[in-house]
Amino acid sequence: MDEHYYTEEPQAPHDRRLIELNLGGERYRFWTDRGVFSRARVDRGTRLVLEGIEPPAAGAFLDVGAGYGVLGIVLARRRPEARVDLVELNRRAAALARENLALNGVSNARVLEGNGFEPVSGRVYDLVVSNPPLRAGRDLVRRWIDQAFDHLSPGGRLYLVARTHQGAASLEKLVARRFGSVVEAAKGGGFRLFYGERPASRDGS
Repeated sequence: MDEHYYTEEPQAPHDRRLIELNLGGERYRFWTDRGVFSRARVDRGTRLVLEGIEPPAAGAFLDVGAGYGVLGIVLARRRPEARVDLVELNRRAAALARENLALNGVSNARVLEGNGFEPVSGRVYDLVVSNPPLRAGRDLVRRWIDQAFDHLSPGGRLYLVARTHQGAASLEKLVARRFGSVVEAAKGGGFRLFYGERPASRDGS
């Protein structure tokens, strides 16, 4: 079930399925399985990110908590000049994400296994995106927001999505606290999408 997906080794028996996403005239396909988030369909929050985001034309992008790879894969296909890292703790989801990179013809992205920002220590990104695992706790999400700020280039943005009545207000406050301000980029389907932008000076805090 969804509440157990943020774990390194899911114990649910395998039940692979192939799902589709049609977005902006493009067709994507994804292998999913039990023990990973939103295996039956691409969830509404993830769709809202992809509908409301403004990615740079190029640069380094990070999808943290990537699941089976939807955000990172769509962004990599939209921006073939970008370099995209997908980070995922759940080994089953990470393996699926690697399959899905190939399935969707993506060559400018890679999957890294690990917890949050640990696999990308010292790297700097122009864009960080996440549909964060809010059920894993507020402390984890706050830590991700703090770490995202430290991994962003000047002017880089962190985009996060949450259910309107299940964590969005708290998420908005956490982003505003770390970034100094927060912008609601989109809302719909019971979700809200926010971004925080790193100040132009790297010493901004």
